[in-house]
Amino acid sequence: MADNPKNYLSTAFGAPIINDNISQTAGKGGPILLQDVVLLEKLAHFGRERIPERVVHAKGAGAFGSFKLTADVSKWTCADFLNGVGKETEVFMRFSTVAGERGYADADRDPRGFATKFYTAEGNYDLVGNNTPIFFIRDPMKFPDFIHSQKRRPDNNLHDPNYKWDFWSLTPEALHQVAILFSDRGTPRNFRTMHGFGSHTYMWYNAKNEYFWVKYHIVTKQGIQNFHREEANEMFKKDPDHATRDLYDALAAREYPSWEVKVQILTPAEVAKLPYDPFDVTKVWYHSDAPLSTIGTITLDKAPANYFQDVEQSAFNPSNFVPGIGPSPDKLLQGRLFSYHDTHLHRLGANYHQIPVNQPRGVKSNHTNERDSYLVNDSPAGAAPNFWPNSFGGPGPKPLNYPEVPLSGNAARYNVEVGPEDYEQPRALYNRVMTQEEKDRFLDNVADAMSGVIERIRLRSIVMFWKMEPEAAKILAKATKTDIGKVEKLSKLSNAELVAQTAR
Repeated sequence: MADNPKNYLSTAFGAPIINDNISQTAGKGGPILLQDVVLLEKLAHFGRERIPERVVHAKGAGAFGSFKLTADVSKWTCADFLNGVGKETEVFMRFSTVAGERGYADADRDPRGFATKFYTAEGNYDLVGNNTPIFFIRDPMKFPDFIHSQKRRPDNNLHDPNYKWDFWSLTPEALHQVAILFSDRGTPRNFRTMHGFGSHTYMWYNAKNEYFWVKYHIVTKQGIQNFHREEANEMFKKDPDHATRDLYDALAAREYPSWEVKVQILTPAEVAKLPYDPFDVTKVWYHSDAPLSTIGTITLDKAPANYFQDVEQSAFNPSNFVPGIGPSPDKLLQGRLFSYHDTHLHRLGANYHQIPVNQPRGVKSNHTNERDSYLVNDSPAGAAPNFWPNSFGGPGPKPLNYPEVPLSGNAARYNVEVGPEDYEQPRALYNRVMTQEEKDRFLDNVADAMSGVIERIRLRSIVMFWKMEPEAAKILAKATKTDIGKVEKLSKLSNAELVAQTAR
């Protein structure tokens, strides 16, 4: 190859590399010389190329684009990017599977992560959700246990359906999400043809310091498309990266995917009248209680130039709010406000906010008193003191109004018992939303997933479906060769008695 002095390999610190294929040795036959600094740098970096993968949402794909505001929502929120119809805000979105590792197949039956980073003029706002409007649990104390039940066993490193169904059947609040997971929506055809949801309830507040409760729906304009189980299994084997490839190919062909951003908004007085807990993430807000309103459109039009730099190192954090938006009393959300940031500190380091994909953009003032640690790339504060208060002209807090939200109650560990309301919404999903064909596939998917599950856990699991809809439980019992008489008998017990009767 011809020499090109303007385009040569170098060490990480810029020194030209004379030869990148042959090591320095003592004589033709070796051994290797320790003074070969190019070899040492190359091998040392190679051994450190992999950072810890995400505990959940390990495998994903992402793209850049923009959010365009199409409706006036200023009476509900003073967030800058949500004020001014027609205003556009740069975004980065990441889609992911949840339970599998980085090498797992995109077609796996699993919820899909659906995370959006809005690069606003007031800092980054991260909306970190899934392709489902609800979740399996409502208390963050259960989250590590839930994930452990979905991951590989610690003894043999294998997935075990007994572990999954044991946790789900001992946590019946999960039924609503389980019903969605084993419907067609559990196997989206690709990332472009699925909805996204903020899942939790969030707070919006306006310039008058009035606050409202809001849920986000991000509705695909490509139309919902899902695999049937057999199709997903085929794709699982044919192309484990099919959804990642589909997104990349669509962007390359300039077939830019887009979603309508919709919200449900309720006043505190309206929320107080709901017959279900509006902050329980295992519940949806019925559209009859809170109609959907379209507020904007998200369009993705740019693939990352480097997957590791932009997708693998992207870090979404539910605690990244901007003025005009805040959290709700949702207990699972409250736990996520801590755990996501803490996870990123472990995975990417104390300065992960300085990685380009995570850096705020368009912010007029970006100063922090948090300094040093690994990989400092940017110190906009310069010589300013890194403490407050100070009398050296260093940056200080910006006074902002924040609504007072009433809280009350004694400090305690309150056990929210599973009750009839935990079966009401799954029952509505099954009876009112699913067609007969979708019901048949749903029950077939559940029965298939229960193959290999031991009897006591299978009984407890089918009891959970009995409480949702007895006819569905009868079909499952027949398909899994389970004694329906035992199921009906166990269904009459309290939850504590059921657990005791189906213990080892």
